[in-house]
Order: sequence, then structure tokens, then C-alpha cells
Amino acid sequence: MSLAHPAKGKVIRVEGDSIVFKPSNSTYELILKSPGYAGPVGEAVELVIHGKARKSYTVPSGGLFVSPIMGPPKVLQGRVKDVSGDQITLNCGVVMNITLSTEPGAIEMANGPIAANGLVNVILMAGASAELLQTSVA
Repeated sequence: MSLAHPAKGKVIRVEGDSIVFKPSNSTYELILKSPGYAGPVGEAVELVIHGKARKSYTVPSGGLFVSPIMGPPKVLQGRVKDVSGDQITLNCGVVMNITLSTEPGAIEMANGPIAANGLVNVILMAGASAELLQTSVA
């Protein structure tokens, strides 16, 4: 089953087949693939953000972040909210649903297994995407 935990924020503009998403309570401006986006711009929305991991690490400490803060997301670090098979939901300042790589050596668990509330660092493959879940009322 595919995880689909939403991220809240605003789509601040559409650029071709991508959107620029500003998550709530952040200064991030994430460029996400969203071909045919027909949702609101400049209003509160909930999006489901998906990404594919190239490499994942369990880490002992650190903050929650997305790098770079403006542009397509490349590196994430955050707390695991949910795990289902090869998919995790990560709170890294914005909620993202990540498919882990099944390639040998792509997951390093030096600090224990990937589990709920654990801290994970993810190197993303290009092309994180978003789909409109709903418009928010507040």
C-alpha cells in the first residue's frame, strides 16, 4: 500500500509541469513535479509529496531539514512518522512520502533499523512529485 500523508502549505506558482510549494511554517520553496496541476495558487492546500530515495541512513541525532531550501529537494533529514514495506513518511520540516531503494547497500542502518520516530537522512533521486489532496479551509 502506498503511503499518502499530506503536507500543508501553499502553491505559490506553477512553472511548466512543476509547482513551487511553500510548506506551512517554513521558508522552503520546493519545486515539485505536478503535470497538469489545476489547483489553487496562493491559497492553503494539502498535497501528497512523493519522492524516491537513492540512499538512506539512520542517524543518531540532528535536525529536521530539506536541502536546498529553494528548488527541487535533494537531501532530507527527519523523523519517521510511518513505515509500510519499502515506504516511509518523513517529517523533515514538511511531510514527504518516500519510497526506499531496494538496491544493495542503498540503506545503511548503523544507528538501528528504520522505524517510527527514528531519525533518517535520505538522498533523493531527481523528480520529487506532488498531487493535490484537497484545499484547506484554514
